[in-house]
Amino acid sequence: MATTFADDGGLDLEAFASNLDWYAKSPLDGVVILGSNGESALLETDEKLRLIEAGVAAVDGRKMVMAGTGWNQPGPHDMTKRAAALGIDYALIVTPYYYKPKYDYAAYLAHYRAVADVSPVPILIYIMTAYTGVDLSTALVAELSGHPNIAGVKDSGGNAPKVAEMVARAAPGFGVLAGSASFLYPALCLGATGGIWRSETSPPDSGRSRPVSRLATTTGPYGFNNGRWRLMQPPPPVWDRGSQGGDGRGQAARGKPRAPLGPLNERDASEVRRILGEAEIGPVV
Repeated sequence: MATTFADDGGLDLEAFASNLDWYAKSPLDGVVILGSNGESALLETDEKLRLIEAGVAAVDGRKMVMAGTGWNQPGPHDMTKRAAALGIDYALIVTPYYYKPKYDYAAYLAHYRAVADVSPVPILIYIMTAYTGVDLSTALVAELSGHPNIAGVKDSGGNAPKVAEMVARAAPGFGVLAGSASFLYPALCLGATGGIWRSETSPPDSGRSRPVSRLATTTGPYGFNNGRWRLMQPPPPVWDRGSQGGDGRGQAARGKPRAPLGPLNERDASEVRRILGEAEIGPVV
């Protein structure tokens, strides 16, 4: 979920709750608060907790709620506990990255085990190499998959062979989730459990948020190949031009991103709207 901001730069919790209510009416399994698209890295701890509280209340038990609690800050253990107390179902723990030259296999293994040991809710490993510069090896993910409180991994790298390796080597019941719609279908073919991707791809009234398995095997006028292609839409320019800094979010309510992210210029915003419209992704604002 994108975090909505008021004109003064503060949180717009009313708009945020409205968006979550909108998605809670969709066929999606759940929502993620404080992911990359939620600009979590630019939020203060108290703002994150207010978003989680507002989000859990807005969803009101209708969907699973996951929250990013492991950003590059002190105390992911405490943040995860506090988020769990507010009612989240899962915690998404991004890889520590600021001192990445000093972080080796043993450091990441110890980090995730330590968080999982104290977390009141299951955690997921979050690999977002494009933003963190960190990628975890298949061997490390496989070893972590044996922890009873580590439920899965969200990998946004788009590396199909790695997805296949993680699926093959992970402990039974461990979820391997594609972190982008652009490689969701190939990941499912390789045995991935599902995916977590930016919500622009699945507005509840667009028909694109119906069960992925049904969309991927559509026959008739749209055909099997068209179903696969729709899963991989919209194309990369949308993400390059219209994610955190975008005015073209396919959500019910929006706002400007938080500095130092800036809004799109009008030319790029128009292009994002065009791409989203051609991809038949619900209302474009």
